[in-house]
Amino acid sequence: MKPVVKVIQTAKNEKQVWRKLDDLELFKYYNFRMNTVSVDSSISYQKLLGFGGAFTEASAYTWANADEKSKDEIVKAYFDKEHGLAYNLGRTTIHGCDFSLEPYTYIEEGDFELSTFDMSREDKWLVPFLTRAKETAGHSLGILASPWSPPAFMKDNKDINNGGRLLKKNYATWAEYMVKYIEGMKERGIEIDMISIQNEPAAKQEWASCKYEADEEAEFAVDYLYPALEKRGLQDKVKIVIWDHNRDLMFRRLNESMAYPGAREKVWGAAFHWYVSDKSEILTMVHEKFPEKHLLFTEGCVELVNNSGGTSSKAGIGAWKHGEIYGRNIIKDFNNYNEAWIDWNLLLNEIGGPNYVGNYCEAPVMYDRNTKEIMYNSSYYYIGHFSRYIEPGAVRICCRNDVDKGLYSVSFKNPNGDIVTVVQNELNRKQRLALVVDGQGTNTEIPAHSITTFITKNSQE
Repeated sequence: MKPVVKVIQTAKNEKQVWRKLDDLELFKYYNFRMNTVSVDSSISYQKLLGFGGAFTEASAYTWANADEKSKDEIVKAYFDKEHGLAYNLGRTTIHGCDFSLEPYTYIEEGDFELSTFDMSREDKWLVPFLTRAKETAGHSLGILASPWSPPAFMKDNKDINNGGRLLKKNYATWAEYMVKYIEGMKERGIEIDMISIQNEPAAKQEWASCKYEADEEAEFAVDYLYPALEKRGLQDKVKIVIWDHNRDLMFRRLNESMAYPGAREKVWGAAFHWYVSDKSEILTMVHEKFPEKHLLFTEGCVELVNNSGGTSSKAGIGAWKHGEIYGRNIIKDFNNYNEAWIDWNLLLNEIGGPNYVGNYCEAPVMYDRNTKEIMYNSSYYYIGHFSRYIEPGAVRICCRNDVDKGLYSVSFKNPNGDIVTVVQNELNRKQRLALVVDGQGTNTEIPAHSITTFITKNSQE
């Protein structure tokens, strides 16, 4: 019995997305003289944790102000396993970030005792959004929590915005604050599985931000946050993640952070973003030096007003190339040991907000407040070519292609034995291609500016 390959395709000039094409069969003999994507399931790498997006206040507020039919559709679009993206991960912010309505914290200014700690603001928009998502998914979501800045009075610049640094004398108080957040979310039915020390710790931003040197980040993780978790019996339930910033400096930062005594034992993994640098090979450098550390992509979007290199765009909301940015980054990062993929805002309004400093960005799904319409951008469909078909627990397997440029590919083996291979063509011309899986192949054609998912069914099913 010849292996059967299911084919799902989205192309720029086709009206139908996630289009199911005719099945293919794999043969011992095929046209060997074509561009080739070669898959070898005997060579395996990292295990996939899953896919998800960020539950920012901006996303939750936009969702809360949509009509009920739209609210239901948006949640299903992301978390429904059959018709949506089948997300199983998420990210939350510990109090405000730039994608909040304004800067905010959970305590009154100057409260070093944390006696005024109050998370009720999150009950307005965030918790209902997260709860509906969890109900739609049918299971708990793996949540990473990240802070953008400690309260202003804990920092040397006395400002929640514009960088600054957490004063050393306040390390223990801030660690306690972060643990109180974890407990507060649990009281609301939301389990926090991972926590990062600081979002983008090397950046001074005009919005909520705070800088840490690499050794300071490790010191806070090992000597303050871990003991605070341990005090509550959470040290094995909530994993500590560091960096949570761009790929470019990741290897250097990890070298320095991991040299801190106890860091390799108490820090579970490292998170990264895609801005500024597209050099995914840095992830492999980190993996080879620290193979026990888990690597997670935790933020990326197409910026509409800033210029962060290849992930910024002046083409406007909805440009097809934005989806290609997503697909290319996902493939390259997975091919370099990334284990989880978490997008930035799940939902934004028609201008890419709200954002209290006007740092507008595109989201895969956007809601037009004027027309009451849901906008699905190309990035949404590109993400789906991975998240809808590659399941949590899948293992990346060897996938190589010999095309000079413009074609990207990655392959995973699902827990049920199916092999899922995703191929993206960014060229203006079609690609005639041989897909070879474990020595047997088929000849096919990939349209210009398209993404295709090939599912080689497990013959043992």
